[in-house]
Amino acid sequence: MPTKRNLPYTRLPNKDSSDDYDGYSRREEDDLRFSYTPKSFDRIPWKSIALALFLLSLGSTLLCLSLFIFTGHMGGDRSQAYGLLGLGFLAFLPGFYETRIAYYSWRGAKGYRFSAIPGY
Repeated sequence: MPTKRNLPYTRLPNKDSSDDYDGYSRREEDDLRFSYTPKSFDRIPWKSIALALFLLSLGSTLLCLSLFIFTGHMGGDRSQAYGLLGLGFLAFLPGFYETRIAYYSWRGAKGYRFSAIPGY
């Protein structure tokens, strides 16, 4: 079977030919592909926000309890304080992150949308 190694090189056109499919060229800002915003961007994930607030409050409580044990204002062993500190960080960090995204989305800050929060 012969191979076609000596084919001449041809350049592809610079402009996309699919823009002129209906007889006139469109500008990029007039193209509907770039102006479409689905309704899922505007939907508020209430369950996720409630979970984030719960994790934020649980993490804050656990961090405060570990602080009280470390300073001696509350009875307990230091190993208990380290355990509460670790669990407090594990609960506080994701709760704070998602609560911050929800707050900035609610305020309308640029770059923040409710679609960045996963829905459960």
